[in-house]
Amino acid sequence: MSRIGKMPITVPGGVDVKIGENNQVTVKGPKGTLERTLPRDMKIELENGSLVVTRPSDLKRFKSLHGLTRTLLNNMVVGVTDGYKKTLEINGVGYRAAKSGNKLTLTLGYSHPVEMLDPDGVTAEVEGNNKIIVTGIDKEKVGQYAANIREKRPPEPYKGKGIKYDTERIRRKAGKSGK
Repeated sequence: MSRIGKMPITVPGGVDVKIGENNQVTVKGPKGTLERTLPRDMKIELENGSLVVTRPSDLKRFKSLHGLTRTLLNNMVVGVTDGYKKTLEINGVGYRAAKSGNKLTLTLGYSHPVEMLDPDGVTAEVEGNNKIIVTGIDKEKVGQYAANIREKRPPEPYKGKGIKYDTERIRRKAGKSGK
């Protein structure tokens, strides 16, 4: 049995879960609504205020989908109750971020400013000049937008310049050795 898949998901008060045909799951909570079609083979049931995912047999394919389905459901429930947040830091002389409306403008040492529009359901906030906070209810979208921002100027190992996650540690390298 899958260790992750067999754990029940407790549905907090104020969260409404609807399971439609073909495992079309809709989770509605205080922060918003998420909808997703999960694998048909998995059986999702709402019992006594908790979601339980079961698989039809012990085939390798079903074992793989069991934990995944449970985790996706859990991410939806956590997203509509608490939401998700990723924090990015910009390091480097002259590197900064600015926000106007839903447009994020990054000055990263290129000949032009890099402009990015916030995707639906995700917002980016700028704290100071060098901290970007990406928030939203969909874990996948928040992580992807944060990765897209980081991709514009990944941190380099010599001086540590670039955009990095706040939890990320950059392994520094020694530069050229002079005579």
